[in-house]
Amino acid sequence: MTSSDRYRAMAERVLPGGAIGTRLNPDGLNMTIASAAGSRITDVDGTEWIDYVGGAGALILGHQHPAVVDAVQRQAARSLHQYAALSDVAVELAAALVDAVPGAERMVFTTTGSEATSYAIRMARAATGRTKILKFEGAFHGNHDYAGIGVSPAGPSAYPAGTAFTDGTPKAVVDTMLIAPYNDLERLRQITDEHGHDVAGIIVEPVQRIISPQPGFLEGLRALADELGAVLIFDEVVTGFRLAYGGAQEYFGVQADLATFGKIVGGGGPGGAVIGSADLVDQSHPNRKGTGGYVYASGTLHGNPIGAAAGLATLALLREPGFYDALAARTCALTHAIATELGKHGQGAIVEHVGSMWQILHTTRSPQQYTDLLDANPAATVAFDIELMRRRINVVPGLRRFVSSAHTDEDFTKTVAAVADACHALEEQDDH
Repeated sequence: MTSSDRYRAMAERVLPGGAIGTRLNPDGLNMTIASAAGSRITDVDGTEWIDYVGGAGALILGHQHPAVVDAVQRQAARSLHQYAALSDVAVELAAALVDAVPGAERMVFTTTGSEATSYAIRMARAATGRTKILKFEGAFHGNHDYAGIGVSPAGPSAYPAGTAFTDGTPKAVVDTMLIAPYNDLERLRQITDEHGHDVAGIIVEPVQRIISPQPGFLEGLRALADELGAVLIFDEVVTGFRLAYGGAQEYFGVQADLATFGKIVGGGGPGGAVIGSADLVDQSHPNRKGTGGYVYASGTLHGNPIGAAAGLATLALLREPGFYDALAARTCALTHAIATELGKHGQGAIVEHVGSMWQILHTTRSPQQYTDLLDANPAATVAFDIELMRRRINVVPGLRRFVSSAHTDEDFTKTVAAVADACHALEEQDDH
């Protein structure tokens, strides 16, 4: 029995399915991580993997960047945790975050991206006095009840009605959410023509999973929110500081009222933020407690000094001139090489990429909305990704992946070779 097998058995005894979260490794891939550095992770058996998961995209500098590790170690020697008090590093990080986000005036810390989207929804409802939130089919905004509507339906939703992706969600919660197809302003306007008077906010992933916004879509959301008197929320838990230093708002040139951020704010560790206009974020001002217009937005670990130190160190490196252009160019080179290899083997697959995010999809055209992913061949995509994992390329099967500044030419060469080998393996399976 390998060390990974032993840890898997231990995990299955104490964790549901032996998993942390929803990810179960495929059969024969009982990976348990022991350490990580740069673009590589090492499991408890000593096997090294090239990692494209990157902490769900938050580790844009790679694992264990020396500057981030040094900042965490120095902060740990000073203070591990404070509650209900300002720390110097938290204030410095807050100032850096507000300066980074286009048009931002205020922010509140959170511990997770899920917490950030829940606060943003609460702020939108409080500011407008309305109930309903409009979100897009297939979009993921966290693990709270409101976020869990219309996430992964088996077919097209009965717009604007959505379904909960988890049991235990009250119908009353489902009824507060309106679901629309991404990239479809015409259908969106049909929904708001009927329900617009009760829409408190529109929440959107500027890049929905790996689906890019069509020209004019985000601009159309901005105009529609203004017309309705609703709050436009950009969920930048993934795109924030990933597409550009100013996130998707800088990248696409469209400004939201509120933007939510996650792990990258904590340098890849626990952390998050809601950042936006003063009139919305100041609803959480402590002096408003007990009065009308107060929004509770507080948590024991908000602005934790360790996370703040890691976040500050990360942001300093992301501000270096040319960082994002170089990362996008390298991602483009990788995805082009992968697409070429897939084409050689007639895989019937494309490689989508936006900035430094990418994903293999078994389809012939770029998806524009969630139903396009259903119409593709997700089973073939998952099967291919599992073959990549068997060749020690760490991905989450069927989900997007990320390039970090730590990935090397050697990593890319090995990745493309793994793609070719995976193609051969699947061809042999088809022959049998």
